Amino acid sequence: MCCWPLLLLWGLLPGTAAGGSGRTYPHRTLLDSEGKYWLGWSQRGSQIAFRLQDYFTNANRELKKDAQQDYHLEYAMENSTHTIIEFTRELHTCDINDKSITDSTVRVIWAYHHEDAGEAGPKYHDSNRGTKSLRLLNPEKTSVLSTALPYFDLVNQDVPIPNKDTTYWCQMFKIPVFQEKHHVIKVEPVIQRGHESLVHHILLYQCSNNFNDSVLESGHECYHPNMPDAFLTCETVIFAWAIGGEGFSYPPHVGLSLGTPLDPHYVLLEVHYDNPTYEEGLIDNSGLRLFYTMDIRKYDAGVIEAGLWVSLFHTIPPGMPEFQSEGHCTLECLEEALEAEKPSGIHVFAVLLHAHLAGRGIRLRHFRKGKEMKLLAYDDDFDFNFQEFQYLKEEQTILPGDNLITECRYNTKDRAEMTWGGLSTRSEMCLSYLLYYPRINLTRCASIPDIMEQLQFIGVKEIYRPVTTWPFIIKSPKQYKNLSFMDAMNKFKWTKKEGLSFNKLVLSLPVNVRCSKTDNAEWSIQGMTALPPDIERPYKAEPLVCGTSSSSSLHRDFSINLLVCLLLLSCTLSTKSL
Repeated sequence: MCCWPLLLLWGLLPGTAAGGSGRTYPHRTLLDSEGKYWLGWSQRGSQIAFRLQDYFTNANRELKKDAQQDYHLEYAMENSTHTIIEFTRELHTCDINDKSITDSTVRVIWAYHHEDAGEAGPKYHDSNRGTKSLRLLNPEKTSVLSTALPYFDLVNQDVPIPNKDTTYWCQMFKIPVFQEKHHVIKVEPVIQRGHESLVHHILLYQCSNNFNDSVLESGHECYHPNMPDAFLTCETVIFAWAIGGEGFSYPPHVGLSLGTPLDPHYVLLEVHYDNPTYEEGLIDNSGLRLFYTMDIRKYDAGVIEAGLWVSLFHTIPPGMPEFQSEGHCTLECLEEALEAEKPSGIHVFAVLLHAHLAGRGIRLRHFRKGKEMKLLAYDDDFDFNFQEFQYLKEEQTILPGDNLITECRYNTKDRAEMTWGGLSTRSEMCLSYLLYYPRINLTRCASIPDIMEQLQFIGVKEIYRPVTTWPFIIKSPKQYKNLSFMDAMNKFKWTKKEGLSFNKLVLSLPVNVRCSKTDNAEWSIQGMTALPPDIERPYKAEPLVCGTSSSSSLHRDFSINLLVCLLLLSCTLSTKSL
């Protein structure tokens, strides 16, 4: 679609210039017969008229009034410092100049001018503009919490950030000692002011309980040969946060358990710092804040990491406008773990989808006996800088023998070399974090694609064995002799046609199963080879129908509130990606 839908709002506050007097005036609201929105000012005896119009921009970025006016003003208020508007629109308007509103991320673009729009239309906004990624249909589960709710912080102290693009910093913490069971019911990020773009994501792991407090002495760079051995026991993810996300509240019947023998005594806070400009002298104090209660909820929450095991065997060719990778949580892993732990199944209530800079879309697909179920979660307009847990509108049950596929779509058109699976934001990941209940002994359900068949695609015939170096070295043919497999993949002449053929091959390859327990052990299926599932009956979504939201609970249709902390006299809003 070439066009961006826009809204144009204008109004005039009588007797108040930009900057205003700083006074706040009482108001009442009235929608007149012409569709103008009037505000009556009880102290000033005058009126203000708001007019809302639906515009779009064409391929040349020219502003055009839409012949089909789909946005409707529901409420407006303006004083000397703020303008607040609420408007509604059908989720699917069937207007070629509008973008359907779905569960995916949208970029809300705002702009304004200090002067009222005239007959010729709005004036150019100059620097008075901005954008924010939002998931407009993410249902809120935030219940009212007591302001006196106790909490504790797991926050790094004066971590020196190296002048390199990617740093993973690990620090162990001891959970406060509770004499009886408690539930964590909300988790908030604590990000040092000014470091909002530096802290990319945070993972909280449960560690072995067989330690003393000497493991708390100092942090260390994660995944480093010299990191403390205690870090290796921290395999179970119990919470995840990523850039752009806000606080997360558990549903009223679920909490993160603390205080029992099965619960963590020691945890590892892993913080991913993204420093692409190699800035020097950065010191960080960021982490998580956990709110807890003695009012125990019915179920204990767990987290399963699903998708592609992070490794160099995850390969994406350069120059590809679209390339798809898949990570499998196989039926063999779910069969073994669930039959042993919870044959009646587990219930997923939220999902965090995770990729890096090349990511454009992620879907978590769910299969049962060859039939594809409704998507557990998706984001077809993935934004690297906005990653948060999606609350499921309805909890979904995972049964023994089900399988899940985390499907990631990438764009590498601007890259001249291979993109590899890895920790850096310039490398890639394809992961889903499932929040569910009741908690079982399964922390990771993932897969690794076969690397040798990938290398055969580019003509590799033999590697040196036994493998004594990493990355391993190619023995034949001659053009790749003594090259690492990474150098060989980069030497291959990738074209779009070759990339498409390679993508088709990769999606059909056998996978190595990763199926891990919460105590750093493994289910017996770990390391075995499995085939991608045969999808006999793919899921068919119901076709979009214009005006389908008219009877929904979303204020009869989609509604949005816009608050601008300025005297806003003209604004535009877009729900199309930049």
